[in-house]
Amino acid sequence: TKIKPAEEIDFSKIPSPCFVLDEMRLKRNLELLSYVQKESGAKIILAFKGFSMWSTFDLVRQYLPGATASSLHEAMLAKHEFQREVHVYLPAYSDADFPEILSLADHLSFNSFSQWEKFKPQVQASSRHVSCGIRINPEYAEVDTDMYNPTMPYSRLGVTRKEFREDLMEGLDGLHFHSLCEKNSDTLERTLAVIEKNFGDILPKVKWVNFGGGHLMTRSDYDIPRLIKVIKTFRERWNVDVILEPGSAIAWQTGWLVSSVLDLMHNEKDLAILDISASAHMPDTLEMPYRPNILHADYPDKKAHTYMLGGTTCLSGDIIGEYSFNKPLEVGSKVVFDDMIHYTMVKTTTFNGVKHPSIGILRKDGNFDLVREFGYQDFKSRLS
Repeated sequence: TKIKPAEEIDFSKIPSPCFVLDEMRLKRNLELLSYVQKESGAKIILAFKGFSMWSTFDLVRQYLPGATASSLHEAMLAKHEFQREVHVYLPAYSDADFPEILSLADHLSFNSFSQWEKFKPQVQASSRHVSCGIRINPEYAEVDTDMYNPTMPYSRLGVTRKEFREDLMEGLDGLHFHSLCEKNSDTLERTLAVIEKNFGDILPKVKWVNFGGGHLMTRSDYDIPRLIKVIKTFRERWNVDVILEPGSAIAWQTGWLVSSVLDLMHNEKDLAILDISASAHMPDTLEMPYRPNILHADYPDKKAHTYMLGGTTCLSGDIIGEYSFNKPLEVGSKVVFDDMIHYTMVKTTTFNGVKHPSIGILRKDGNFDLVREFGYQDFKSRLS
């Protein structure tokens, strides 16, 4: 089935606000990831921290052999809804959660040797075999924003070579690193060179290496042949299994956030208040910060009518940014934000009690399926 361009989709028939995933776009990404797995011999698993829309799991599990979780609740979702291999990594496991996590996991990565020492007896006493690894900090990254840089100075994520405990490796099958953020395969190649230099004496002692996430292999400019070559070379050189757990790549460019104009104002500039919130529904626009794309819109003054777009919470800084449009906006006009499925739905909140966007799927036959609506009970259940 041919993927319909966004410009040809009738968003007027979709309720607002609503996250909309295009099933065919997701399938296209999954087919590419499946090809990479086949050609490279690596295992690619779904990172829930980037995409955990479980209404799509029937499709996703046809292509990916497992999922990776970073909390007990994500591990439960992986076990009960994804129903494939469960990989788990947390910066720190709690005494309360670890026994249940252990019962769910097939792979466990520990962030420190002190955590490994603490929980190793429970792992060894388990009736199930769980493959364990230690996260390392390569102390090398090409990430511009410290908030998303796992190797920034004083990072709590992973063990540096200086702090590595070779004497505690017994029972550990693998190494885990994650130092990429929406990067291409050349960055991975340079990162592996540093890891081979600093941990080359450890690599022969492990069975698998988890390359973490940040491999944006579904972006149009990503060098797939280079990725395959890099993975195959590493696998063969060190005789290890390789695991990748991208978050963005699975749901990259697979859908939108549909919003509507609630009100128009003027205060030196034309202002539009939408029925969504940067703070509650698109927090990365404030945290990164970054500027999301809007269908049929451009930068300020590029088109005839420019507006400052703001959200519906009482937060003064709930501002999305300035955009220009060919036609004047009106109350009720649809404003459609592009590429809003990965790392967006997973970060939403019910701040201010504002209406949480619904979730829907644009099926391959062109029909729209509203799979979830949110109401007062969803807001109330998070409080007491």
